[in-house]
Amino acid sequence: MGKHLALISLWAGLAAAQTEPVKNPHTSPQDVAAGAKIFRSHCAECHGLNGEGGRGPALTGGEFFHGSSDADLMRNISRGIPGTEMPGVFFSETQVWQIAAYVRSLSERAARETVGGDARRGEQLYRSKGGCAACHMVGGEGGRQGPDLSAIGSRRSAAHLRKSILEPGALVEVEYWVAKVKTRDGKSLSGFVLNEDTHSIQLLDSQDRLVSLQKAGLSELSIDKSSRMPSFQGVLSEQEVTDIVAYLKSLRRQRRSE
Repeated sequence: MGKHLALISLWAGLAAAQTEPVKNPHTSPQDVAAGAKIFRSHCAECHGLNGEGGRGPALTGGEFFHGSSDADLMRNISRGIPGTEMPGVFFSETQVWQIAAYVRSLSERAARETVGGDARRGEQLYRSKGGCAACHMVGGEGGRQGPDLSAIGSRRSAAHLRKSILEPGALVEVEYWVAKVKTRDGKSLSGFVLNEDTHSIQLLDSQDRLVSLQKAGLSELSIDKSSRMPSFQGVLSEQEVTDIVAYLKSLRRQRRSE
């Protein structure tokens, strides 16, 4: 209750002080280090160990689509962001400011990151030699067997994208684990799990067809956590990988209008 009252008090103070921008009062190296510890234990599961992105957006590009001021960061971390998977956290005011300081430090470090490569050539490779559009969608065009890449440049760092191309099995998100089933009449099926309950399971198969099965009719059910995406190590040259990464980094989310 005390933490809730502290946050309510903080935001009441912010509302009363609209004429002056709110600045994070906890930005010392010690504060950043403390924020890093909290981030890694509570935020890294979605945003990546170093803020490189994953289930949640990357935090290394300095692009915060729901507000970039210190006050915005404080609000989004403490309250969460409606309409997204971002929940609020119940830490003290000082701890939330420390998390914000660490998040800010990630983008400051990433500002020195250079992608290199030719995005136009990368797009050509994406559609031709890479064959990426067969499984991935960009702007409503492409397949559904892999993650939608329409705004991937805002969600992932260049290093993370490169690793995903060369080592796709290093991190496979839960929604892309593949269920393998065998029916009692000997038919084998596989697909992404869309929904599962006590009595049934619904899959999206390799032809993007919805398959609904009753568990009572299955003789086998297993989950494959490996990636369907092949590694492009040795298939694409170093320069080609760099060009594709440059293209993917160019695919960015539009900022929310204030």
